[in-house]
Amino acid sequence: MFARTERLLLRPGWAEDAPALARAIADEAIVRNLATAPWPYGVNEAKTFLDKPQDPVLPTFLLFRRTDGAPELVGGAGFSRTPSGGVEIGYWIARAHWGNGYAEEAGRQLIEIARTIGLCRVEAGHFIDNPASGRVLEKLGFKATGRTAPRYSCARGGAQLCKLFTLDLGCAEEALAA
Repeated sequence: MFARTERLLLRPGWAEDAPALARAIADEAIVRNLATAPWPYGVNEAKTFLDKPQDPVLPTFLLFRRTDGAPELVGGAGFSRTPSGGVEIGYWIARAHWGNGYAEEAGRQLIEIARTIGLCRVEAGHFIDNPASGRVLEKLGFKATGRTAPRYSCARGGAQLCKLFTLDLGCAEEALAA
């Protein structure tokens, strides 16, 4: 699956993206806020990530800034299953691109994709020491559930408290019953 926004191209990662992915994400300030990315993160970790089978129903994307020349990798985003079986969105942005609104732009596209694939609700969360991610979720319309839960962070080597959010996508009652 591919998607375009005003400034971004969202597409699956390919093997040839490994060097650019490693350069973009190899920053402890990024990786420590992700659940499954290891630290340190290099080309071998990028290759392992890109080689993993992808869930055909819940896509993940690399985010490329559209330019007049070759697109520039600025981050990643996608869907995954929560520990409780729900569907959540996640995202990361390379440090050089922080503050440009790319996480919100990609998040809005993920919400549209969620509606398109028939999801009635999506979840999200952020480690409590990453309030910037919480602000992005609030801009996207997510509501804090009032709960925190321990979530494993591979880069941190253990569980960290995660603030949980949810977004109701407005499915009709008959869709929920189906």
